[in-house]
Amino acid sequence: MWVLSGIAVMVLGFVLRFNPLLVVVAAAAVTGITAGLDLHAIVSAFGKAFNDTRYVTVVWIVLPVIGLLEAYGLQERARGLIASLKGATTGRLLTGYLLIRQISSALGLTSVAGHAQTVRPLVAPMAEAAAEGQTELTEDDRDQVKAMSAATDNVGLFFGEDIFIAIGSILLMVGFLEQQGIILSPFQLSVWAIPTAIAAFLIHGFRLWRLDRRLGRKEADQ
Repeated sequence: MWVLSGIAVMVLGFVLRFNPLLVVVAAAAVTGITAGLDLHAIVSAFGKAFNDTRYVTVVWIVLPVIGLLEAYGLQERARGLIASLKGATTGRLLTGYLLIRQISSALGLTSVAGHAQTVRPLVAPMAEAAAEGQTELTEDDRDQVKAMSAATDNVGLFFGEDIFIAIGSILLMVGFLEQQGIILSPFQLSVWAIPTAIAAFLIHGFRLWRLDRRLGRKEADQ
């Protein structure tokens, strides 16, 4: 029963609003001590848990780096770069990003870009700066440009990753079809994902073209 005292420590720590990381560590330490483990065994258990999940936790290391870069003017630099380019529009910029995102996802590089590490600090500010060069933006326009930037990342990742044969969704479909008596290789499913990815690129590219047209008409009306 004393082994469960770690749960009481965790509940008490959260009720008192202590640092969550310290609460979890303290609860784990109490559980280990009441289970009869020595200090070396407890520290070893912490190390093994971190090592087993290092590919998951390493993502969080990126977030402080992005925060520091933003604090030192990453978004301003990105906006300035796009503002200095002639002919840059929101639609063209996001179409290029969509192509890059789909190709990299098709190669299995799904974590190379994303909302936290790419869209918020780079792509959205660059798209917004390009839109400012097309017309005078309202708050609704800015929100739409930001939303379209996030949507572009989603479309590129979702329809690009299925081309990669070792992605979880492909393996899940292979297993499900095999249970139904349909034997297909991951490569066969990946090949059939290519037309879908092309269609997604064309459809979303058309949406980006319409966004450019709307911004252009707004400038003409002004």
